[in-house]
Amino acid sequence: MATSTHNHSLKTDILVIGSGIAGLSAALKLATDYSVILIAKASLNEGSTNYAQGGIAGVLDPFDSIDAHISDTLDAGAGLCDPKAVSVVATHAAEAIRELIDLGVPFSKQVDSESSFPFHLTQEGGHSHRRVIHAADHTGQSVIDTLISCVKTHPNITLLPEHIAIDLILNQKRNRCLGTYVLNKTEKTIYGIAARFTILATGGASKAYLYTSNPDTSTGDGIAMAWRAGCSIANMEFNQFHPTCLHHPKDRSFLISEAIRGEGGILKLPDGTAFMANYDPRADLAPRDIVARAIDHEMKIHGIDCVYLDISHKPRDFIQNHFPTIYERCLKVGIDIAREPIPVVPAAHYTCGGVITDLEGQTSLNGLYAIGETAYTGLHGANRLASNSLAEGLVFAKMAAQSIKKAFPLTVPAEHEITPWDCTGITDPAEKILVSHDWDELRRVMWDYVGIVRTNERLKRARQRLRNLHKEIDEYYHQHTVTSDLLELRNLVMVAELMVMSAQRRKESRGLHYNLDYPHTHKKAKPTILKPK
Repeated sequence: MATSTHNHSLKTDILVIGSGIAGLSAALKLATDYSVILIAKASLNEGSTNYAQGGIAGVLDPFDSIDAHISDTLDAGAGLCDPKAVSVVATHAAEAIRELIDLGVPFSKQVDSESSFPFHLTQEGGHSHRRVIHAADHTGQSVIDTLISCVKTHPNITLLPEHIAIDLILNQKRNRCLGTYVLNKTEKTIYGIAARFTILATGGASKAYLYTSNPDTSTGDGIAMAWRAGCSIANMEFNQFHPTCLHHPKDRSFLISEAIRGEGGILKLPDGTAFMANYDPRADLAPRDIVARAIDHEMKIHGIDCVYLDISHKPRDFIQNHFPTIYERCLKVGIDIAREPIPVVPAAHYTCGGVITDLEGQTSLNGLYAIGETAYTGLHGANRLASNSLAEGLVFAKMAAQSIKKAFPLTVPAEHEITPWDCTGITDPAEKILVSHDWDELRRVMWDYVGIVRTNERLKRARQRLRNLHKEIDEYYHQHTVTSDLLELRNLVMVAELMVMSAQRRKESRGLHYNLDYPHTHKKAKPTILKPK
């Protein structure tokens, strides 16, 4: 059945695209004064935030300091962080965390502690202090469940799950975003949503890779839509690979939290030899890029499929209390982590680049904001410090909301009528094999040629293959009925090309980008900025 259109459009003050920690937080802050429509392309809780195990970084310990948090972030970012963005997040993270506490997020409590601060803080790789607040090892799920319960009962928020954005609607003369066209996946209808302000909070693009810790929703939709609308993109070559994802034939790539290493977990070879001290004086607490490359190197030189993360020297009660989700998930596939090590491999995890914004989340397009993993604020630089991502989502949701509230009286109301979506000449595909085939090929190309370690030749091959794929997918898109799978594939091939283009421009190795043909790091660091023609 072909997709149909509605001749009418919805109208709202604020349109939020995405239901992760950034989108939900922004919606709640803006709904106190304005009407808000929030769309999610799957269920409300099916996003990367829901799978975030570790926690949220913020200065909550009296022995810690904002300066120390800033220093750790700058160090992990390998010279490419924007100090102003780092300062904004480090300064405001604790306040944002306290707001979550007030909303009722069940963060883990300290046991038998006389401290005035009742919550347990853990230390993760790259941090010099314990500053990561968490809810056992299911922080993201606890945060999302709390935020969703709040938005569901808010009278000014309309929730539209199972709706996927197609493209932004523009007024070229005013250089302004007017909203977006959306596909209602359930009813298979397309219509416009007009808004004074649109917020992209669609997450990252790690599904571009064959192995990823991310859910299926991480297809770079917001980045691709913003690029097509004329926004500049930065630092897409820096895709973080989480060092430790479960490697087991009975389970898909399941994230094994960095907090395990923070609480004493040791990476080992199959014979039990610990190896991280050979790569960094911080050993198992080194930043993720160093750990991921070390594991990748050990796997290649030894010809092994995985390495092992061992926390079995800790008491069973300690493991069950600190890591209940990981403990149960591993037990389901026959691994008792209190008795044996966990087989792990690196997997694509976090997109450090994105849509360029200012420190209030504004893009170069009037009325369009981008927050969370979709955005490039300069916080992460060439590598993200553990648990800074949820903090970034919270802080920039607040900054964007404040900016919109200031700008709102100066804007005209949302357009009453938006041109209906044009389905002229569109037909249902005779078969769907092209979409599934191109999806597989794209992800294998990215894994093989644009992975943890790169070369000029690999990047050249990737660019050629992706260019052909992009042309094929674009032709298919303009001839056939719009589906969710097709929209995601269209966005993913666009973002994959941006990743390769960015990687080819960086003639050095830095942070998450390691090129064997340019193994040295330049003294002066500059972000890689791509501008649409």
